[in-house]
Amino acid sequence: MSEGRGSVVRRVTDVVGRYPVLVRAVGAVVAGLLVFGSFPPRPFWFLAPVGIALLTLVLRGGGRLRGGFGYGVLAGLGFFLPLLPWTGIYVGPVPWLALSAVCAVYVGLFGVLVRLVGALRGWPVWVALAWVTTEWVRSSFPFGGFPWGRLAFGQADGWFLPLAVVGGAPLVGFAVALTGTGAAALISRLWQISAHTADDGSAKIVDSAGAADRAGTGDSADATDPASAPEHPIPAQKPQITRSTKAGIITAAATLAIMPITGVILRTALPGPEEGDRMITVAAIQGSVPRLGLDFNEQRRAVLDNHVRRTEELARAVAVGAAKQPDVVIWPENSSDIDPLRNADARELISRASVDIKAPILVGAVLVNSDRTTTNSVMVWNGAAGPGERHDKKIIQPFGEYLPMRSFFRLFSDYADRAGYFVPGDGDGAVRANGIDIGVATCYEVAFDRAFRDSLNAGAQLLTVPTNNATFGDSEMTYQQLAMSRVRAVEHGRALVVAATSGVSAIITADGAVRQQTPLFVPAALVADLPLRDSTTLATRFGPVPELLSVILTVAAVVAALRSRRRARGPGTTAAEVLVER
Repeated sequence: MSEGRGSVVRRVTDVVGRYPVLVRAVGAVVAGLLVFGSFPPRPFWFLAPVGIALLTLVLRGGGRLRGGFGYGVLAGLGFFLPLLPWTGIYVGPVPWLALSAVCAVYVGLFGVLVRLVGALRGWPVWVALAWVTTEWVRSSFPFGGFPWGRLAFGQADGWFLPLAVVGGAPLVGFAVALTGTGAAALISRLWQISAHTADDGSAKIVDSAGAADRAGTGDSADATDPASAPEHPIPAQKPQITRSTKAGIITAAATLAIMPITGVILRTALPGPEEGDRMITVAAIQGSVPRLGLDFNEQRRAVLDNHVRRTEELARAVAVGAAKQPDVVIWPENSSDIDPLRNADARELISRASVDIKAPILVGAVLVNSDRTTTNSVMVWNGAAGPGERHDKKIIQPFGEYLPMRSFFRLFSDYADRAGYFVPGDGDGAVRANGIDIGVATCYEVAFDRAFRDSLNAGAQLLTVPTNNATFGDSEMTYQQLAMSRVRAVEHGRALVVAATSGVSAIITADGAVRQQTPLFVPAALVADLPLRDSTTLATRFGPVPELLSVILTVAAVVAALRSRRRARGPGTTAAEVLVER
């Protein structure tokens, strides 16, 4: 058995030695595909640490920094190209390919960091921190960043999710990455032992005096000559595993196991589905749309009518006792693209629906400003009294709700002129309806850690994500976004309501479980009893600290790595020279 294993090790080592670039390139792409496979709607969350482990093995070693960048970019393309095709469904492949390529560059940056910090003592921790740092960079720059595809957002069904209650999405991402780097460290240790065993397996002791005859060295008598063989050959001995090797294996195994085990233990500490200060009844309305596509906005009256109609159907069900009376009703983003503050018909329809349901409605509306720009708003509509408090979307989507450098991008696509003229709002992200403080993150905002931070500080007891996914067809986008909402529910210890125009709408409890969920493209109403909470989680209190700490530690590790390389190259070598050489 050991000879067979040794033969496999030698063959694999030989292939890698002959085609190192090809093997690493293929490995990088496969690593990206594995990470993609961990994202919804697939339930294979465990593929993420496997992908990170493979990518770490590809990147780590004594290669050049630009090689690390190149392999990282390949992994990024393997990840983002299959993750983001919904960005080009109705506008062609150029935006999808461009966005995927830009996101892949950040994984290339991770590759450079791995080449730098991968030789430091305790490297699995530094590499995991480097992943968190590159996610922070991608989530921040340029144009406000693009957090889609963070490792945490593929873990809604996994063992790592409970860690969000302590450190939010950054800690979950770090845990996944550390598990992967711990697995890479363990594989490296075991591979070294196997390779050593394979080499020593070809050795034999030829005489009692201990003269060694290494196969293939030509340093001994002909092994085929019976006269040259000892009278009593001494069997080959297994190589000794030193204490330091054993310690390395134990440390790597512990690094691999610590985060998943911690996540499983923390699950017992998450609040129960009905645990809170008091219960309320919430309804989410999914009115659906007449047809999908970018001409969604041309269906504005039909979409508004759909949401009014479904709300009135719920009101009739409440009247006959078939449904509970809601304390608040939540409509999706863009449920009224007709400005109800300017249009009397829209105002009357919304007021009538609120009166019929006997509850305030959170209405997703597009408001036209005096300078002809627009605001993506979620406003509380109090029956005949009309509008109350509102949340104006603060994190607006570049290349969708607005277009940076419009004249430049117009050169590449006629769709540039179809981008909106939305402007960001301000405020704390919380609205008060029927005595309930509700934190709002509209659609794209839920991907950002800061989206709910201000609303929680303002006392939000319940969270909601009104969203419009009709412009992305029947793609995986809506399931990817739903997973983000589940992470946010655990992160902040709040029940969360997703209201989507065309689906998927959902009721999510504070432990991240989906209690109710609608199918796509059908009118629906969800009604659920949910708890309000005033307590805050550690993640809410820590805010951005875990992520900023990761960035600081990564910078410190890079500085230490550069100093180590500079010392190895002799006095007078600058850090810039080290980088250029590599």
